[in-house]
Amino acid sequence: MFKLIIIAALSVAPIMVGSAFADDIEGMWKRPNGVLVNIHKCGSEFCVVAASSSHKGESAGKMAASGGGKYGGSLIDLENGKTYAGKASISGDNLAMAGCVLGGLFCKSEDWKRQ
Repeated sequence: MFKLIIIAALSVAPIMVGSAFADDIEGMWKRPNGVLVNIHKCGSEFCVVAASSSHKGESAGKMAASGGGKYGGSLIDLENGKTYAGKASISGDNLAMAGCVLGGLFCKSEDWKRQ
């Protein structure tokens, strides 16, 4: 019986360690303008969806984890409808977001706070 418990514990350990080091972008974030944004898992990516304002429920892009708390994908400016190459990095409760055009020549960035 003791042997069975050890085997069960050892088989669960890698799952627990993997989740401890997983990127933690999922959740509710607040932009500097006060708009709330929900980021949730959708397939192999993370969907970015407006959770407040007149654009509530609209998709604002998708991001994919690239490891080390970094993400890449596309972001949509819901105010003007334009899509940008997006990148993000997370550090604690701060999410540094940037949307770029022309291969990164022009970028706009914001710091979002976890809610």
